[in-house]
Amino acid sequence: MNFPDYDDKTAFLGDWGRFQKIVFTLLCLSITPNGFLGLSMVFLGDTPAHYCLIPADLNITDEWRQASVALDGDAGDSRVSKCSRHRLDIIQNYSERGLNPWVDVNVSTIPRENCLDGWEYDRSTYISTIVSEWDLVCSDDWKAPLTTSIFFFGVLVGSVISGQLSDRFGRKIVLFATMAIQTAFTLIQVFSPSWLIFCLLYFIVGIGQISNYMAAFVLGMEILSGSVRDIFSTLGVGLFFSVGYMILPLGAYFLRDWRMLLLALTIPGFFYIPLWWFIPESPRWLLSQGRVKEAEAILRKAAKMNRVQAPDVIFPQLQSVENTGKLQTYNLFDLVKSTNIRCITVLLCVVWFTVSVGYYALSLNTSNLHGSIYINCLLAAVVEVPALIMAWLMFRCWPRRLCLSSTFSLGGLVLLMLHFIPEDLSSVFIALVMFGKFAFTAAFAIAYPASAELYPTGLRNSALGICSMSSRVGSITAPYFLYLGSYYRSLPYILIGGLNVFSGLLCLLLPESLGFPLPEAISHMQTVVRCKKRHHCSSTRL
Repeated sequence: MNFPDYDDKTAFLGDWGRFQKIVFTLLCLSITPNGFLGLSMVFLGDTPAHYCLIPADLNITDEWRQASVALDGDAGDSRVSKCSRHRLDIIQNYSERGLNPWVDVNVSTIPRENCLDGWEYDRSTYISTIVSEWDLVCSDDWKAPLTTSIFFFGVLVGSVISGQLSDRFGRKIVLFATMAIQTAFTLIQVFSPSWLIFCLLYFIVGIGQISNYMAAFVLGMEILSGSVRDIFSTLGVGLFFSVGYMILPLGAYFLRDWRMLLLALTIPGFFYIPLWWFIPESPRWLLSQGRVKEAEAILRKAAKMNRVQAPDVIFPQLQSVENTGKLQTYNLFDLVKSTNIRCITVLLCVVWFTVSVGYYALSLNTSNLHGSIYINCLLAAVVEVPALIMAWLMFRCWPRRLCLSSTFSLGGLVLLMLHFIPEDLSSVFIALVMFGKFAFTAAFAIAYPASAELYPTGLRNSALGICSMSSRVGSITAPYFLYLGSYYRSLPYILIGGLNVFSGLLCLLLPESLGFPLPEAISHMQTVVRCKKRHHCSSTRL
C-alpha cells in the first residue's frame, strides 16, 4: 500500500512552526563540519617550498654550505633545486683545501646527488604539513595527491553503503553513527605515527563524511515540506557547508601545524551528541517500513510543539498494515529494473560526475593560484554564498531541468574562456576561476534536491548514494585533471569546461519534478524525455 497523499495528511502541521525550525536548524548545523573536514587537505597536504638539507655537523665553511645547494634552470631564471644537491664529499674536500666556491671552482660542474639527509622546508607559511612531516616530496611526491584520492575513495564507499543502510535502518541512526565515525577517527588521525596509518584513518573518515551529509539531507527533505523544503535543500545545507568551508582558512591561518589544525577541526563534532534527543526519525521512512504508530507519534509531538491539533487518526488507510510488515521495500537493483528509472539514474550519474570534477578541481587548486593560499581559499568559500542564494531563487521559480542546464553550461563556458586569458592577467584569471566556482556551487546545490525529488521514499537515500558515488569518482579524478596542466596550462579547464557544457545539455532530458509531490513508489516517478524517430519529444510512463 502506498501513501502518495502524505503532504496532504500532514498539512495540519503547517510549513514553518517550532518543530520545523528546530529540525531545519539542527540538521543544517550537523552539516557544518563537512565543510571544513571535507576540504582540509588544501592545508593539511600542501607542499611548502623545500630544498636538500645540509647536515649541521658537516665541517665546511659558510660559503661552501651555501654553494652545496644545487640550482635548476638557466642562468637568467635559476631556482633552488628541490630534489638534488652537489655531492657533499667533494664539497668537503674543496672546503678543507681552502678553495673559494665563487672564485676558485665552477660550482655548476660539481656532480649532484639526491637529498640523502632529508629536506629543509620553508616555515613562513606552515609550521608543518603531512608533506613536511613525512617528506612526501621528490620521489615520494605522488603520495600527497594519493592521500586526497584515498579520502575520496572512502567517500565513494560511504556513498554506496550509507544509502542502503539508511533505507534499511533509518535516517537518524545512520546520521549519528556516521557523525561519530567521522569525529572519532579524525581525532585518532591527529596522532598518526606514519603516512600509511594517516591514509587508513582518512579512508574511514571519508566513509563517515559523506554518509552523515546524505542522511541529514534526506532526513530534512522528508520531514520538511513546501517552500521550506526548497530552502533547506538548496540554501540551508549549502550555506552551512559553506560556513564550515570559510572556517577552514581562518583556522589554518592561526594554526599552522597540521596536527593542531586537525585537532581543532575535530572538537566541534563532540557538541553534536545532544542533538540525538532533538532530531526525530523521518515519518515518511517509518511509514515505508509499516511503522505507522511511530510515525504518528512523531507527528503528534510535532503538532504539540507547533501548538496545533492533530487528527485522531492521521493515516487511517495505513492502520491495518501496522503489524503486518513493510509497505514496500526496494534495493539497488530497482535503480536499473525499468527503462525509465535506469535512464534517470544513468543521466544523474553523468551530471553528478562532471559537476564534482569541476567543483573539487577548482577548490583543490586554490593553493596553485597567484597570491595567498588563505585568501584564495576564503574567497572560494565566500563566493559560494551568493551562488547558493541564486540556486535557491532559481529552484523556487524555474523548472528543475532549466536550473541544472543553465548552471552546468555557465560553469563550463567560463572555464573554456580561461584558455584565452594571458598569464600576466592573474587577477582576471582568478576572477573567472571564482566565477566558475560560483556556477558549479549553484549546480551542486540544485543537483541534490532535484535528484531527490525524482525517487520514491524507500529508494531515495540509496539513489542519492549512487549519485554521490558518481560524484566521488569525479572528486577522485579531479586532482589528475589538474595534473594535466603540467603539460598544457589550459588543458584541465578545456576538458572540465567541455564536460560540463555537455552535461548541461543532458540535463534537458531529465524528468521535470516542479509542482509534483515527492513520489512514494516507483510507479509515482516522473518519466524521462525521449526523442522518437518522428523527431518530436514525448514523455512516457514505464
